Amino acid sequence: MMTGYHKQPTIIRTESGLTIAGTRITLYDVMDYITAQYPHKFICTLFRLTDEQMNAALTYIEANRAEVEAEYCLVLEEAKELQQYWREQNRELIEKIAKMPPPPGKEVAWEKLQAQKAKLQARLVSKA
Repeated sequence: MMTGYHKQPTIIRTESGLTIAGTRITLYDVMDYITAQYPHKFICTLFRLTDEQMNAALTYIEANRAEVEAEYCLVLEEAKELQQYWREQNRELIEKIAKMPPPPGKEVAWEKLQAQKAKLQARLVSKA
């Protein structure tokens, strides 16, 4: 996308996908927060984007909505598959770590942590 006559493109395609030029921030990163309805100023601050970069990203998304949303769906699907893959790869290790005793001298803190985990788990189960 060109921002004006003889200016550099503000949205470029890299191996990571559609990216804001001069950054490593993809449009998919921005879309995660837009979809979650975060304010534009928050997104700019989070990714250290200028207003011009943010506006260019939003303009590009609007002008090419079908293409960007299709790619965004693919990115989300790939992320889900990767998460599942690594969950399976690390399942045994996580189970082993969960069974380990508390570090020496940290028993009281360990008990508090376990109590908090149990409360959180009970809250999550009651909401489901």
